[in-house]
Amino acid sequence: MNYLELIGSIIGLIYLWLEYKVSIYLWIVGIIMPAIYIFIYYKAGLYADFGINIYYLFASVYGWIMWTYGDKFCKKRDKDISGNDKKKEMLPISSMKLRYYMPLTITFIVTFFVIAWILINYTNSNVPYLDSFTTALSIVGMWMLAKKNIEQWIAWVAVDGVSTGLYIYKGLYFTSILYGIYTIMAIFGYFKWKKLMKQEALDPA
Repeated sequence: MNYLELIGSIIGLIYLWLEYKVSIYLWIVGIIMPAIYIFIYYKAGLYADFGINIYYLFASVYGWIMWTYGDKFCKKRDKDISGNDKKKEMLPISSMKLRYYMPLTITFIVTFFVIAWILINYTNSNVPYLDSFTTALSIVGMWMLAKKNIEQWIAWVAVDGVSTGLYIYKGLYFTSILYGIYTIMAIFGYFKWKKLMKQEALDPA
């Protein structure tokens, strides 16, 4: 039994639940989880996934800052009815702005081909295109998550669905089960966030 993979899968479920609940603590778990999967993916020969988990470490720090301070990285406060300072939630759930679609699409395409080229020419990976697809789309998905864009769930449905089959092929069975659950929860997560987004629009305070 791969105990490190089992631990990583359990932590991954905690991460998913916190993301579903829109809890800022997901970013703390988001630092621990990739630190574990760096070793798992390297051993399995999933080099793009190994690299993306290094990215996840830095992206989790960025996500924590964004969710706490908002786009301008500045803390704003208002007064509650008792006259005490009350920190406002700076970054509400939102739909991604149209101006970001083209840059993110280009980022995905370029990243996909660059990673695939590296894997084909410099590693012994036998799944370069699938590994590159999930890695490139994960980069885009993490950016959208940091921005609290609801569309991030759509990206994760694609990433998690492909990853489930990929990890079964690689013999990472605990991780494949985790990503199968991720796929289902990503669908529920989309509708959960959509409901919360409507509630925030009606009660922005």
